[in-house]
Amino acid sequence: MQAVNVLCIKWGRKYGPEYVNKLHSMVSRHLSRPFRFVCLTDDATGIHSGIEVKPIPAVGFDEFDQRKPWTFGHGWLKLTSFADPLYDLTGRTLFLDLDIVIVDSLDPFFDQPGEFVVIKEWDKTDGTGNTSCYLYTIGAHTDALEHLKTGYPQSIADVRNEQEYITGYLGRQGKVSFWPDGWCVSFKRHCMQRGLMGWFKPPEIPPGARIIAFHGKPNPPDAIAGVSGKWYRRVLPTPWVAEHWR
Repeated sequence: MQAVNVLCIKWGRKYGPEYVNKLHSMVSRHLSRPFRFVCLTDDATGIHSGIEVKPIPAVGFDEFDQRKPWTFGHGWLKLTSFADPLYDLTGRTLFLDLDIVIVDSLDPFFDQPGEFVVIKEWDKTDGTGNTSCYLYTIGAHTDALEHLKTGYPQSIADVRNEQEYITGYLGRQGKVSFWPDGWCVSFKRHCMQRGLMGWFKPPEIPPGARIIAFHGKPNPPDAIAGVSGKWYRRVLPTPWVAEHWR
């Protein structure tokens, strides 16, 4: 069986090395085929020695290559995953955000056909994808970086973040498709209890879920401790997060 790639990226101080280490551990438990796990980062301190670590690549666009302040926010540096070459990586690649919890096999993700397969953004109906988890082929979408570079700043004038940009750009080419419903879910939208029930019943894993995305607040350590991060939202301590996020 041909090896596949699992790619993540860590920059700045929002997430510590434990997020990379735990992600690698979860992938190792939930992916049966041979794989390379690669972390692109500006700081490898604390990342386990068994994890393949490489610098966030230059992409030929000064705003990224000189790390202008705006590129650190809203996921923009994830676009460096479309660099070509991307070191010696080739072939089908599953990109995973650091703030996810894997609860079931990842094997079906690599069986999914499509040029760019991504989560359907839960709160939008315009075809925007959530790039917490996407499948693509290394080197297939370098035109998205070229469009960003040659058209900047107009190329991002109508989008709020990286996921609106990349799924909008590739979507106009007919290259975007979505994971089956229920594979990738939001912790705060699909696992947490609604309203007053949050005070009496802990979050649950929805049937069929494979990846739980912890976008915004709470993060996995917060969910384990029962800290919602928002005054208007209650989350009870969630032991199953600790069972999987390790």
